Amino acid sequence: MTASIPLPYVVFGVTGRTGAAAADTLLRAGQSVRVVVRDPAKGRVWAERGAEVALADLTDLASMTRALTRVQGAYVVSPQHYNREDLFELADLIAGTTARAAVAANVPRLVALSSVGADRESGTGWIAMNRMFEQRLADAGIATVFLRAAYFMENWMPMVGHALRTGTLPTFLAPAQRRLPMVATADVGSAAAALLQDEWKGTRVVNLAGPRDYAPNDVAAILSSLLDQPVDVAVLPEAEWRQALAGAGFSAVALAGFTEMTRGLNSAHIDMGSDSFAIGWAGTTSLAQVIKGAAMK
Repeated sequence: MTASIPLPYVVFGVTGRTGAAAADTLLRAGQSVRVVVRDPAKGRVWAERGAEVALADLTDLASMTRALTRVQGAYVVSPQHYNREDLFELADLIAGTTARAAVAANVPRLVALSSVGADRESGTGWIAMNRMFEQRLADAGIATVFLRAAYFMENWMPMVGHALRTGTLPTFLAPAQRRLPMVATADVGSAAAALLQDEWKGTRVVNLAGPRDYAPNDVAAILSSLLDQPVDVAVLPEAEWRQALAGAGFSAVALAGFTEMTRGLNSAHIDMGSDSFAIGWAGTTSLAQVIKGAAMK
């Protein structure tokens, strides 16, 4: 008698950091995994590791439904297209398509990547797209964990590169001594994989931070230790943000969203403690590990 093959866990976003970490964690645990990509070439590395590969466009209901059919659960993400003027409209379309496809495919449970601040109705800039994602999925009625990640440690990498070249660490976060929750993207993926394999029902919110909070001054101290020389912190005033981001390829709408989000972080309007119903989780990867790993590449 042939043993039945377990249904897979579906993982979106494997061309990004958190999705790749989630798929890797599940495969290492011996789970059946289906990764979803738009470009077949991006799925080859996962096929070589034994994963099933599904092709889907996040705005196409039919392909999304096929990708989500006959699964144990799915890690879903809504990538944000900062080069587009209609990025908020596109994010809403992706959210709605994901929700409708999950219902059509009768997915038993979802883990959805979200962000600190998604509980706030306004004043969050880019994070409003995560709020849309949460609302569309919640309206669908599927058991879902909204994984609200803290500020990604990897967001520091462009500034770290500048500091390694010049000895000065630029930052949009202020004041330089105020600590914020931050998390490594590897820990986000690991948490998503753990939640998919856990037993739960209904809707939950999990706030995910790292093992400790960090300030820009802490980032500079890590770099000073790494370089064995002083690293200064240069807090960029808001009047200089547009010029500092001139080469990032942001649309005008995306730049406005970044500005509002950063104001929200600096004023503590965006804060891990704002939703009393959220469950707190902590990753294990330190900021020093992330910075040292990037510096050695």
